Amino acid sequence: MGRGCSAIIAALWLALCLPAAATTFTAEISDQDGKPVVNAVVSLVPDPKGPMPAPTTRLTAEKTIDQRNETFLPLVTVIPKNGRVIFANNDQTTHQVYSFSAVKQFEMTLNRGQTSPPVAFDTLGVAALGCNIHDHMIAYVFVAESPWTALTGADGRAVIEDVPAGNYQAQVWHPKYPPRREQASARVVVSTNVTRWTANIRVRPATTTRSHAGSY
Repeated sequence: MGRGCSAIIAALWLALCLPAAATTFTAEISDQDGKPVVNAVVSLVPDPKGPMPAPTTRLTAEKTIDQRNETFLPLVTVIPKNGRVIFANNDQTTHQVYSFSAVKQFEMTLNRGQTSPPVAFDTLGVAALGCNIHDHMIAYVFVAESPWTALTGADGRAVIEDVPAGNYQAQVWHPKYPPRREQASARVVVSTNVTRWTANIRVRPATTTRSHAGSY
């Protein structure tokens, strides 16, 4: 066997045995007015859909939602399926945290300075949280299926590291979607280089008070 053939075989063997190159995927989300959208959840799902690493391999399994100045902080929390949320009351008043969502139902009373045991979320989807004492308080827990999931910042960008090259459905969810609207989705190709994707979504106008009038 000549040297040329040996080199070709070696190259093919490496291509088959080495993992696919990964890239950094950046999503830029804007609204109907062209303004950056904060707190949008961006997920990448292989297209066609196939096996994925467990979301716990990439996403933090336990998060804390704080309560300060009669506000849940943060507004949106992303956890993997079977992830846990701890609720901390650092406010000057008592709160009664609840969720009646299909994803998770619970109620608890937290006095000032009290922290809850971890609450497990074992169903995919979005759970809306509220307070029985302060109706204006609202927050959301996004229970993710994909390990390649991230939240946009104030600049409307979500960065997902180490995404294997391939075809994906890029899915976007936001708490200001109109009631019962499905996640926006588009097919994207992730290359071996830095991949940037932009999307425009329609959200409800901002209001002075928050409302649970939605579909969670």
